[in-house]
Amino acid sequence: MSLPLAAVVAVVAAVLQLTIVQYLGINGAYPDLLLVVAVIATFTWSTEAGITLAFVGGLMIDLLTPRPIGLTAFTLLVSTGIAALIARLIPRGRIVTAIGATFVLSFVTDLLFLGMYTALRGKLEVGDPIQLILPGALYSAAIAVVLAPAAVALHKRFAERERVAW
Repeated sequence: MSLPLAAVVAVVAAVLQLTIVQYLGINGAYPDLLLVVAVIATFTWSTEAGITLAFVGGLMIDLLTPRPIGLTAFTLLVSTGIAALIARLIPRGRIVTAIGATFVLSFVTDLLFLGMYTALRGKLEVGDPIQLILPGALYSAAIAVVLAPAAVALHKRFAERERVAW
């Protein structure tokens, strides 16, 4: 995936996150579509594609919502960086690893966001953060179950193959 294409995908994912996803909630659980796409791109395509998705999409969300500028981008970059470290240890294209990492990194992203937002704006009354975050993490993992095989298939179809130059 080229970096300009990753930036366009990030903008589309951020707009979908802010418009459509709010209507897809199940008992107060909402998926983090941008995180799912960034983690899957990191595992499937490249670290650069995942980081581009996280940064551009995070800034887009920060600019379109009343949040501190750069907060979402920072949390997504941290999670995508962790995904890149995991992807270095495990060969790319592993669907199960991408799904499991999406679940775990959803926790990391949300806890980091809550901590940073509290530090910047003051205390948030959220009650038990694990009880708040767990349904969204499961929902994000469920979306990753759908998107990861499609991303691997697209990568196998459209990625440039290394060949011997004669």
